[in-house]
Amino acid sequence: MSRPTVHDIAQTAGVSLATVDRVLNKRPGVRAKTISRVNDAIEQLGYVRDVAAANLARQRTYDFTCILPDAPTEFLSELRAAISESAAMTAMERMRIAVRTYPADDTHALADMMGALAKAPPDGLALMAPETPRVRDAVRRVMAAGTSVVPVVADLPTAGCGHFVGINNVAAGRTAATLLGRFLPVAPASVLVIAGSMSARDHAERRLGFDQVMAERFGHLHVMPTLECHDRGDLVTAQVTRLLSKHPGIGGVYSAGAGNHGLVQALNAAGASDRVTVIAHELTDCTRAALTDGTFDAVIAQNPGHIVRSALRVLKADVDGMETIPSQERIRTEIFLRENLP
Repeated sequence: MSRPTVHDIAQTAGVSLATVDRVLNKRPGVRAKTISRVNDAIEQLGYVRDVAAANLARQRTYDFTCILPDAPTEFLSELRAAISESAAMTAMERMRIAVRTYPADDTHALADMMGALAKAPPDGLALMAPETPRVRDAVRRVMAAGTSVVPVVADLPTAGCGHFVGINNVAAGRTAATLLGRFLPVAPASVLVIAGSMSARDHAERRLGFDQVMAERFGHLHVMPTLECHDRGDLVTAQVTRLLSKHPGIGGVYSAGAGNHGLVQALNAAGASDRVTVIAHELTDCTRAALTDGTFDAVIAQNPGHIVRSALRVLKADVDGMETIPSQERIRTEIFLRENLP
């Protein structure tokens, strides 16, 4: 049998082609009863819309915006590079991608930026942001204006977004704890946890997962309070140097955020790189070098390119009213050792 067409839908539903077109494109001016009749015909016929052909016929262009913090971390630089690469590759798919940044520690500036977006809403927004009440409300306003929103790297569950693109950060924290607990000798020791900010959901979730496993399986290890260094290498160097001097029993470090070049400097300066076991996040030039020379023992990573490509696919599918392939959009948690570096 040939594929059903809009003509078949119109004939089955007893409506005009113009009415079918309005229903398919979710335009106003059609009664609810008529919409139901058209949708019943679509289901009965098994009609699958050729979105690409429809967009080409209408000369449709997708207007997407990516908003990221302006923190100068290596991972964010790789994320921005991945967006630029995707923007160049998706131009032929009629996607227009704008990138905007906000001061990393200024959620008020971010909320104001999103308030402006709500007045001229793009089709879709990929957003990396902390989950504060002000940001949550700004996200809701943008969605109410008709924009599809996808959180990346850190989830925004209270904002009501439909899909999160990033790793399971609680599972990542549990993985870090399992690695660290297995790598360390079975003897009492202190473990230092470094994060950017505990107001960042991804860092808070990583700490939560880490603590869960430590309490469940490695009670002989003492996990110290989180050292918040705002992803700044200079602060990491200063604070870790101080703590290594004050607490010689530190045997392990879990770096849940950025600023890892500062951690490398502190460990080397204290002559502790050989005796302290380190688990860090994101495979960057810094962490790769630290794995290679043995300063770090393992790195838990997520692929920036996969994150960006997945976010764009999810936004496009949402705008088109289509389904995604769950396995394709699942961001894998990768574990790198010196032996399996790509």
